Amino acid sequence: MNIQDRVKELRRVPASELKPNPRNWRTHPVAQRDALRGVLADVGFADAVVARELADGTLELIDGHLRAETMQDAAVPVLVVDLDDQEATKVLLTHDALATMVGVDQENLATLLDEAQFESEAVESMFAGMKPDNAPLLADAERPEIDVPESYQVVVECQGEEEQELLFNRLRGEGFRCRVMTL
Repeated sequence: MNIQDRVKELRRVPASELKPNPRNWRTHPVAQRDALRGVLADVGFADAVVARELADGTLELIDGHLRAETMQDAAVPVLVVDLDDQEATKVLLTHDALATMVGVDQENLATLLDEAQFESEAVESMFAGMKPDNAPLLADAERPEIDVPESYQVVVECQGEEEQELLFNRLRGEGFRCRVMTL
């Protein structure tokens, strides 16, 4: 597998100069906004937002919209990536979605929750339900059963991305509901 490094550079840019991506699909509830402000107050910036440089020289966000919005005119670290519009769309769609697929190591989580203390009530409340003494996380064996409707699927191994795209387009053209997966 040939994996490209698409990061061009790290810049520090006033957050107000970053252009929000008009196709950003993520929303940020008040509790998340408050928790982010709490983490920034307790720790500061420990991550970079991700943006691509447009033809006019402006930077368009791919990830980090809430951080940029929260920081307003303050300089923020920005990973400038070399992505075209289609590639930026793929990253915009998958960046946070991949993070939601994580599992939980209950023991490490409990230890971290015991060790970390935050000044912000918003951050503390974000984790309150995860503490074992309040509302234990469900072990796999304790999860309630759910009904999953029958679904008939076929997984096809392709020789490469080009073949995958051709097959995907052909099957979609024939009326099949399809998804692209890369493992």
